[in-house]
Amino acid sequence: MEKPIVVETINLTKIYGDGEGVRALAGVTLTIRAGEFVAVMGPSGSGKSTLLNLLGALDRPTSGVCKVNGHDLAKIKDLDRFRFRTVGFVFQLHNLIPTLTARENVEVPLQEESTSDAARRQRAEELLLLVGLGDRMNFMPAQLSGGQRQRVAIARALANRPAIVLADEPTGNLDSKSTDEIIDLMRQLNREQGTTFIVVTHNPAVARTAQRIVTLRDGRVLRDERLDSIYLSDLREFKESALGQALLRGSVPPELRTLGLEQVAGQMKQVLEKVV
Repeated sequence: MEKPIVVETINLTKIYGDGEGVRALAGVTLTIRAGEFVAVMGPSGSGKSTLLNLLGALDRPTSGVCKVNGHDLAKIKDLDRFRFRTVGFVFQLHNLIPTLTARENVEVPLQEESTSDAARRQRAEELLLLVGLGDRMNFMPAQLSGGQRQRVAIARALANRPAIVLADEPTGNLDSKSTDEIIDLMRQLNREQGTTFIVVTHNPAVARTAQRIVTLRDGRVLRDERLDSIYLSDLREFKESALGQALLRGSVPPELRTLGLEQVAGQMKQVLEKVV
């Protein structure tokens, strides 16, 4: 049985400015189901952050349809309340409040809920335990490492049990070790909690950890591929490489001839010709 659709866009378009303006998105149609882990990639200016802003109800489209958790955002009067209850955000710069502890930062989205202080505190503590910061609850952001601050940001994003979590370059300012830890954490939350993640990233290694990669270019969906086989994605990358292009032209580089790999090169050419 298929899981419910949590994100649906139909010909989603966003134009900034008057007249012809800047077309940030040019007819994006996507469907994302509950529990998916989706990476969004593309060069600068391809529309990645614009798409996230529209999905998170931080901006309105110029045209097209954008539905989140079954609700057409164009028909919602109180977008702030909808966003508060439905969407979690994780930013490249964690945006923690420097004068609040880790626990107090996680409690911030819960302030408008009609729950007691004790209930909010319990929820925040549960989430910090979940992200591995049970011993850092009363630390200020300045006392935490970059990776730990991002863990607090993830806990905060989960506070209201959102339908989707939108992460915009969540590992952009982290070293490789912290990047691996944050991605492992998000994958764990996706796998064990069923949290739906949509992650914008420039990092191919981060994107490969997703179940699906949506590639944008010039405001359009260039590719939408499921990584059921990571090897197929590798072959697509190899096809675009200098060596892959040489093999497709029927050219065997001298280095391969020296190794006696002419026959292998011919076989690889046949394989690459089948890769779409």
